Parts: sequence; C-alpha cells; structure tokens
Amino acid sequence: FEAFAKGDILQILFFAILFGYGLSRLGESGKGLLATFDKISKVFFNIMKVVMSLAPIGAFGGMAYTVGKFGTDALLPMVKLMGSVYLTMFLFVFVVLNIICRIYKFSLWHYLKYIRQEILVVLGTSSSESALPSMMEKLERYGCSRSVVGLVIPTGYSFNLDGTTIYLSMSVIFLSQAFSIPLSWEQQLTIIGILMLTSKGAAAVTGGGFIVLTSTLVAIKVIPVESVAILLGVDRFMSEARAITNLIGNGVATIVIAKSEGEFHLLAAPIGGGIDEVAS
Repeated sequence: FEAFAKGDILQILFFAILFGYGLSRLGESGKGLLATFDKISKVFFNIMKVVMSLAPIGAFGGMAYTVGKFGTDALLPMVKLMGSVYLTMFLFVFVVLNIICRIYKFSLWHYLKYIRQEILVVLGTSSSESALPSMMEKLERYGCSRSVVGLVIPTGYSFNLDGTTIYLSMSVIFLSQAFSIPLSWEQQLTIIGILMLTSKGAAAVTGGGFIVLTSTLVAIKVIPVESVAILLGVDRFMSEARAITNLIGNGVATIVIAKSEGEFHLLAAPIGGGIDEVAS
C-alpha cells in the first residue's frame, strides 16, 4: 500500500496486472468482484468528467493571464502543437492506413464515406465509445463476419489506440521542450513502455488521454506533472482528433483481419461504394 500512498504508478500498474490475472483465474466465482471494480471505475471516471467539465474555466483563466501578461505570442506554441498533432494524424490516416487498405484491396475513401455518420458522432462527443454499437453493425454489413467484429472492435478500443498514441507521444515531447528538459534515448524508450501500459482503455472515455498523460508524467518523474495544465486549453480540440483517428484505425484493423482470416463476405458489402473496390 506504500505505492498507493506515494503515487508510484509503475508499482501500482504491476500490482494491477497481477491482480487482474489472479481475478481472471477465478472464473465464474470472480465475476461479482469484477463487476464491483467495474462500477468503482465508472464512479471515478464520472468524478473525472466533473473535473474535466470545470477544467475549461481554469484553462480560460490561465490562458487569459498568460495572454494578458506575455501577449498573443504565448499562444503560438499551442497552435504549433495542435497543427503538428492534426498533421501527423492526417498523414497516418491518409498515408499509412491508405497503404494498408491498398495492400488488402479496399478503398479507404469508400470506407470513410460509409462511416461518415459515426465520424460526426465522435466529433461531437470526443469519444469513440459513443459510436461503438453502430460501428459494429455497419462493419458487419460491410462484409466482416460477426465473430471478427465482436472480437476486434472491443479489443481495439483498449489495444489499438492510434490517435491516442500520437497525441501522448507528441504531448510529452512538447512539454519536455517547453520546460527545456532534454530526454535521453533511455528515457524516451521508458516513456513508450509506460504509455503502452497506461494508455489501455483511454480511448473510450472523453478526456481519458489527458488523464493518461498525467499518470505517465507521474511515473517517469522527469517532466513536472503540473506542466500538463498548459495543455488544458487545447486538449478538447486534440481529443476530437485522436478519437476520430482511433475510430478509423479500429475499423480498418477489423476489415484487414476479416480479409486475412477469410471472414469477409462480398455479399454482405453495401451496394455502391463497396469495400472491395480498390482505391484509385
């Protein structure tokens, strides 16, 4: 319990992994305890929602003070960060994912057009979880088997967080540069390892990426935790981008796995702009 008292995230994560493994070995007898922890986690996330809903007020005050004292030039680094994050996610979707789509012979553009309603929902809520039911239904109609969709999409919400990964890595680098803190290769690799653990489940919750970023800084103990306050004003805008990137990436992963496992059925594909059309 000393780790909980001191806030040593790595030790807490290690204990959580061991505890989760032990809980999974209980089988049916452990479902009651699992449901209890699930409810407790929802309580804490609801608390964080309240905090995050009030955060813009504090961010407004902080940014107003900064601009009033140092001028509008103080906002330039934030604009650069947002631009860099958006550009990186844009390149990831339309270059990296597009190459994958071409390899597996389906059109990224038709896929994006097909899920445009889900993209708009995620844009409005800043959470990819809001589009989960309709996304699963559409991917089944798109041609993927129900078993693949039921496995890949929920798993992807925890393990395939493309947008969140881009946001977290770039935010850490931004904060290190903002506070003139050089990061060695060892420290950067350590940060990557910690992010691989702390980012699980962040995509489904609005503002979850910001919480993960804070816990990561606590764990690495190199960049001041209070430095995340300067990101509050722009986190909402980047939250939308990372949620949309997560949604698109999970859908592409589902289609790729369905095709590679022979679980993609052409007859289920929508008429007009079907998935099996190769991008021109």
